[in-house]
Amino acid sequence: MSSEVLLVSAPGKVILHGEHAVVHGKVALAVALNLRTFLRLQPHSNGKVGLNLPNIGVRRVWDVASLQLLDTSLLGHGDGAALTPEHVEKLKEVAGFPEDCVDPERLSVLAFLYLYLSICQGQRSLPSLDITVWSELPTGAGLGSSAAYCVCLAAALLTACKEIPNPLKDGEAASRWTEENLELINKWAFQGERVIHGNPSGVDNAVSTWGGALRYQQGKISSLKRPPALKILLINTKVPRSTKALVANVRNRLLKFPEIVAPLLTSIDAISLKCERVLGEMVAAPTPEHYLVLEELIDMNQHHLNALGVGHASLDQLCRVTTAHGLHSKLTGAGGGGCGITLLRPDLAQPEVEAAKRALRDCGFDCWETSIGAPGVSVLKLASVLASGCPAPDADGRPPAPL
Repeated sequence: MSSEVLLVSAPGKVILHGEHAVVHGKVALAVALNLRTFLRLQPHSNGKVGLNLPNIGVRRVWDVASLQLLDTSLLGHGDGAALTPEHVEKLKEVAGFPEDCVDPERLSVLAFLYLYLSICQGQRSLPSLDITVWSELPTGAGLGSSAAYCVCLAAALLTACKEIPNPLKDGEAASRWTEENLELINKWAFQGERVIHGNPSGVDNAVSTWGGALRYQQGKISSLKRPPALKILLINTKVPRSTKALVANVRNRLLKFPEIVAPLLTSIDAISLKCERVLGEMVAAPTPEHYLVLEELIDMNQHHLNALGVGHASLDQLCRVTTAHGLHSKLTGAGGGGCGITLLRPDLAQPEVEAAKRALRDCGFDCWETSIGAPGVSVLKLASVLASGCPAPDADGRPPAPL
């Protein structure tokens, strides 16, 4: 077990194009969102293991000796098929949770226990450590916050247990693991996501692990080569929605109007493919024309999503406000409220961007100016995080100021 303090960060994700169509076998483009989750792992020798999640008000401590007595042979080995309902029930028993617990706070604790016990079971004894995780990402907004959490946990625990080396060299502010080590991080993060979500697609943890942009179709995930970092506004309407209900509504509309809805899904697929080609062209030399095409694709996709029935009055308002400022927006994720994204062209003056942000906040929306195509999971020097302006919890794990 390493004795060094580790600091790890991983990005969230947004769907750029292809939401809902992906359920019906079409292409979706998922991109890393540069709102990040951070994890600090502090080894110690007090016989305790602690988990502190200040954003959601969780603080738990266990005696290592009592965890050492558990039958960890039941737990997984990161092979993609290890987790069973019996494992989850065992974890609930260890945590003292009821069998029917489904709240995010408790599921986050279960994911931690699973990864800690599984990854650390190869050590001579379970390590004493404190883990604190804090995030710039809002939870429950379809932005991959749970995946970023699991990726950070997997990366930190694997590194602390010396299953993978720490790639950070002296003098570096940040570093990333090798492709082989990222594969292992992603496998374990997917297991953590399974504890939380049951049957996730694997897209969110893959985006958070590798960063950049990924193409997803019928279970196959592939990276786009060196996609450009695009500046965006991310807007949370704060309108709650049920992804399950919205997916079912699209399926029902497809059954009711197949001649109308099937071509819509095919058209959304074409939008995703065109966007993928444009992003590929932008690697060499982005031009104003590329941004104009991206804006048109955003507009068309938003109209298609409205035709599928996954729009919402709040999203319409978001689009009206940004259109009034010469910007182009679409929903991202399930729709029915939730979040939207607005592309920011490089030629936009900052006062124009600030005016749009004020107008969106006046509607009661949360708004972040950020970027997509961000780097994946990284190990950092603490000084570099503080210098970047991202607040961190104090030494006692008290939460940072609101972001």
